[in-house]
Amino acid sequence: MSNFILTDRKTDYLLPPSVDDWLTQDHLARFVVEVIDGLNLTNLTRQYAGRGSKAHHPATLLALLVYGYSTGVFSSRKLEMATYDSVAFRYRTATSSNSKPSSNRKSRHCWHLQKTPIPPISPMA
Repeated sequence: MSNFILTDRKTDYLLPPSVDDWLTQDHLARFVVEVIDGLNLTNLTRQYAGRGSKAHHPATLLALLVYGYSTGVFSSRKLEMATYDSVAFRYRTATSSNSKPSSNRKSRHCWHLQKTPIPPISPMA
């Protein structure tokens, strides 16, 4: 008789899992988070008028784009699907499954990025 580990996909977690535990410390997604969080994005945050539903922070969307582009995911719809399928994309968005950035929001964010001049990034000391 075989000694297999049982697979039980119907048992819920006792506590919600932390996405932070699912990525290694040297993962590219962590590096992107660190770099984007270190940028001055005040020019982007000033663009938001505060009307309508809550918006995702520009740092979240920018990091999603940077990580997506660095891993070969360029389509906004594929980026949206990756936030459901990929642990690394979930780490970057750090949101629950019902509040993921939609492809429409990312498209508008790309438009804001194109219209907003971004100052040159100085090397870190």
